[in-house]
Amino acid sequence: GALALLGDMAKGAIPVLFVSRLSDWPYAPLVCGLAAICGHTFSIFLKFRGGKGVATSAGVFFGLAPAPSAIAVGVFALVVATTRMVSAGSILAALAMAIAVFCFPIDPIVRGVAVAVAALIVIRHRDNIRRIVQGKENRL
Repeated sequence: GALALLGDMAKGAIPVLFVSRLSDWPYAPLVCGLAAICGHTFSIFLKFRGGKGVATSAGVFFGLAPAPSAIAVGVFALVVATTRMVSAGSILAALAMAIAVFCFPIDPIVRGVAVAVAALIVIRHRDNIRRIVQGKENRL
């Protein structure tokens, strides 16, 4: 699991960091990061089904907005430590990221994308949310 997590985060971070050094267009890393998130979440190899995008998004935003990403990871760790539910940690970390980007001097377009990606993550977790409410969600 840890290897898959690192691979998914790298899938988001490496292209963002690489493109930021190659392109003069300031939004090239953001577009590249969105492509990585969409490619992971809506894989053409899996009939447009895929992961929930949490780790890949974390990698992307560590490259684009490191301070809010660190806050989101802290929220994730705290929630998982207290609830033992990775899904709850993922959902609340996405929401924390969507809020934290407004607490730092970050490009408004990056903020908007962070909010949109957080919404995507919450939507992708709708079955988990249902199970959390019912008290049936898996725990570590």
